[in-house]
Amino acid sequence: MTKAPGWNANLYSERHSFVWKLAEDLLQLLAPQKGERILDIGCGTGQLTAQIAAAGAIVTGFDSSQDMIRTAREKNPNLRFELGDAREIHLAESFDAVFSNATLHWIREPARVVTRIWRVLEPGGRFVAEFGGKGNLDTLISAFQRSFAALGLPGAEEANTWYFPSVGEYAGLLESQGFEVCQAALFDRPTPLEDGERGLENWVHMFAPVFLNRIPSENQAALLRELERRSRPSLFRDGQWILDYRRLRVLARKLRA
Repeated sequence: MTKAPGWNANLYSERHSFVWKLAEDLLQLLAPQKGERILDIGCGTGQLTAQIAAAGAIVTGFDSSQDMIRTAREKNPNLRFELGDAREIHLAESFDAVFSNATLHWIREPARVVTRIWRVLEPGGRFVAEFGGKGNLDTLISAFQRSFAALGLPGAEEANTWYFPSVGEYAGLLESQGFEVCQAALFDRPTPLEDGERGLENWVHMFAPVFLNRIPSENQAALLRELERRSRPSLFRDGQWILDYRRLRVLARKLRA
């Protein structure tokens, strides 16, 4: 498995609120109902978990980060949050729906995750997810690679450990497990970052520290400046960094027990 970075819950909440603020349409697709049991995989600090609960659902937040789970519990003391690995979901109950936002692109063993989701769903239960799809961050990833090369640093290819599947690839994976894919779409979502000039650097520290950790600490500042220089023509407009996000959104149902 490719793990997400060691999450900083404060940086996540203060500078990267777009992660949950842009999920309104996804919550509408989930359409949580009163009394439904819903599992929120990759719940982070619990903002979307709380919105699902506000609809009357019985929701369980699930995340692999201790810092995120601790913060989620502090913010939502009346909700349930569990620490765990999406490849190994071991919960006693089953669920009417599984929800996931901006999480599954961190795991390069998607078949294991899909199998676990299928197992915890009730027959007929639905799986609603959105995450990075094919082409996500292509411009930024290219700038990372060119920046490494310009500075004579190794490791850019190995650092790119995200999983960004196509519609066909992911739909086929779901169908092979026994899901009926009701909706699947890949779409562009240019995503503005907060904090002006510092937005890209903050984003790298939050979501892509593996690129920095591949190189000596004395080279990290130079890499960030080179990355900004090479990314600026395409990704910086009107005083703000706007990343080239592409999202894959799916709605699938479990066909059999």
